[in-house]
Amino acid sequence: MPALVLHLPPNLAAAAGRGAIAIKVDFDPAVAPEPALLPALALLQSWCGEPRPPRFIELSTQRMRELVAAAGALPVFAEGGRVGSWAHGDLLDAAAAAPAAAPSPPAAPRRRPPGKPEGEPMTIDGSEHYLAITLPSREHPAYAGAAELLRSFGFSLEPSNRKWWLRDRHKTLSFLAANGDRLRGEFGARFTPNFLERTSHLVAADLAAEASPAGGGWDVSVGLHAPGASEAALREAVDAGRTYAESDGKVILIDPSRLRRLGEAQRALAGDPGAPVAARRKARVAPARAAEVEDLLGEYAPSFRPPEEWAARTAALRDLSSLRPAPIPEDLSRVLRGYQRLGAAWLWHLFTHGLGGILADEMGLGKTLQALALLCAASGRGRPSLVVCPASLLENWRREAARFAPSLRVFVHHGESRLPGPADLAGRDLIITSYGTLARDADLFSQAEFVCAIGDEAQNVKNRQSQNAKALCSLRAEGRFLLTGTPVENSMDDLRSLFEFVMPGYLERVPGGARGEERAWLDERVKAKTARYILRRTKAAVAPELPARIEQVIWCEPSGPQAALYRSYEEQSERELFDLEASGAGEGALRLAALTQLLRLRQICCDPRLVAAAGAADDSAKLASFREILSQAVGDGHRLLVFSQFTSLLALLREELDAQGLGYCYLDGAMPAAARQAEVDRFQSPAGAPVFLLSLKAGGSGLNLTAADTVVHFDPWWNPAAEAQASDRAHRIGQTRVVTIYKLVCPGTVEERVLGLQEAKRKLLAGVFEASDAASARLSLPDLRDLLRAP
Repeated sequence: MPALVLHLPPNLAAAAGRGAIAIKVDFDPAVAPEPALLPALALLQSWCGEPRPPRFIELSTQRMRELVAAAGALPVFAEGGRVGSWAHGDLLDAAAAAPAAAPSPPAAPRRRPPGKPEGEPMTIDGSEHYLAITLPSREHPAYAGAAELLRSFGFSLEPSNRKWWLRDRHKTLSFLAANGDRLRGEFGARFTPNFLERTSHLVAADLAAEASPAGGGWDVSVGLHAPGASEAALREAVDAGRTYAESDGKVILIDPSRLRRLGEAQRALAGDPGAPVAARRKARVAPARAAEVEDLLGEYAPSFRPPEEWAARTAALRDLSSLRPAPIPEDLSRVLRGYQRLGAAWLWHLFTHGLGGILADEMGLGKTLQALALLCAASGRGRPSLVVCPASLLENWRREAARFAPSLRVFVHHGESRLPGPADLAGRDLIITSYGTLARDADLFSQAEFVCAIGDEAQNVKNRQSQNAKALCSLRAEGRFLLTGTPVENSMDDLRSLFEFVMPGYLERVPGGARGEERAWLDERVKAKTARYILRRTKAAVAPELPARIEQVIWCEPSGPQAALYRSYEEQSERELFDLEASGAGEGALRLAALTQLLRLRQICCDPRLVAAAGAADDSAKLASFREILSQAVGDGHRLLVFSQFTSLLALLREELDAQGLGYCYLDGAMPAAARQAEVDRFQSPAGAPVFLLSLKAGGSGLNLTAADTVVHFDPWWNPAAEAQASDRAHRIGQTRVVTIYKLVCPGTVEERVLGLQEAKRKLLAGVFEASDAASARLSLPDLRDLLRAP
């Protein structure tokens, strides 16, 4: 049994014509997928937003085409239980099928379950002026729905012949326009020869799109189309709100549902949620939007075929397996895994087409290595490339470049070692600097011309008003890329900020008054427009050899003194907020007070000594649990990463480890880069200490700590991805053991409510990716009040 089998529906051609193909997915995570299967798995994963595809998934015709192309020649498609029974050329032909525009002859009888007759189907007689419909027999499964449909449209029953009549031309044409597809499909209606003869001049309007070169891009028009119908007649009908038009002896039926879909397509094409539907609307499409618009039209107008130049530009973005390899040194190519070579090819494709992108692979999959491959491919052009990263990662980038790309002439521009002017950049292939240094030396860097500019740990520039973001956006470079496992943190505004650097001017700014449905619509368009320029792979899809990770919440019931102290501060918090509100304090003051109170309550949950110096170590329920975990883990030969938001808590843990005589490494945000790297190297060595204490902010990203196989989060943080990234310091490429992750949580406190908030935020993040970083996270005031509110 292969790792992936996709069972096709028996009515594939009809389903493809409707743009809704339901397939059954058999995916066995225990079977290592073939490398050639990874693009197909990645597509399924990106569409459903989960590491493992769902059991059933409904695909548009366009997505079906993409899946067929991504699967290549692999025998993954099954029909009637036979795997590989479909030739992919036939499958593509079937996926391109479209339903007939005119009413079809009576359908062949549907198969009936053994021993359960369906009865007689609905029968339709009449003309364009009237309808006479006989309901299905009562035992027919469509009886109830058919009866309700006729009643809702004003049909009347004639007792003498048991037929339901509609005697009005306008009502008859409106009914046929709105329900023609439903009558044939859902109800399996039978049309009399008389009806077919008298309605042969009725045709159904469909959606059609056309594109023609214009101004370096294309003019794309999307509208209604029907054989023999004039655009003027269709436009008049749509403007009048009528569901049929008349032209040259033909009556064109306009299905309201198709008209709604036309409006959706036109609004998306124009980027205007308020644009009214038109019989045909034209928009200029820039080359950067080609992939997004092709996806859009593949969903709404499956018959659309882009011009040759357009198709050549987008083919590789739709089918990553067809990307040409990046021209990287052979030594580096041998080091790269298959998915990393694919990532480098994707970056190279965007670079050569004057586009930018975000490499958003899950933490631990080697984004740095893939970026170095791009930099090698783009070198030798007489100008350097630039990498901007947090200061703590400068040494990591220097080491990785020296190890994997020794041909690059690298200069680290930081601290005392800084180039005085733009002319001094000559003779280097790669400049590495920090965000802070870039902002301070913005005049120098803005005068230079770079081949590629790459921002690592891109959460540092999510605030478009920050000096870091402004300095990065001022750079001039042929290629602009960002590396982050977490492009979306709180909202789609994060993505808008990142794309201001990656592809300036590509995304429209949100109007200041956009709220509710309008804001949600605009956010969906951002997701659609950026999808092809974000590459996201997960460990489950591309590195199945990684061992499992086990996550467990350890509930630490507060001790008596700890619980009493917590209740006292909780009551005090409520009084302070009440008094502030009563005094008319603004949102800023309320927010500051809420944050301060939240901080105190979280500290009490960790260790009462953080707010009450007279407290005792034994008052901390979490410390007692940590001692148990520590004793068992160290005794069994495990090594631990211990994360906390509070350096003051880490100081107490250092005292505890000193008292037990256990060696440890330590890292917080105040440590210089050299000392930070020395601690990492010491822990990663075979004889390293059994425990590494890290502040979540300083140690939650950019580190490879695979010597550890146990992770302890001493205090939960509201953003689930902050913890996920920290845990990924151990669960990443190079790890050979199962990673166990413990969360220490005090029940009945603010910490338990933090877990609930994590779930809510996780659902928000899942719309684009599974995790995000909390480097610039901001809780809303309602979030803070919910956390502080006692259950």
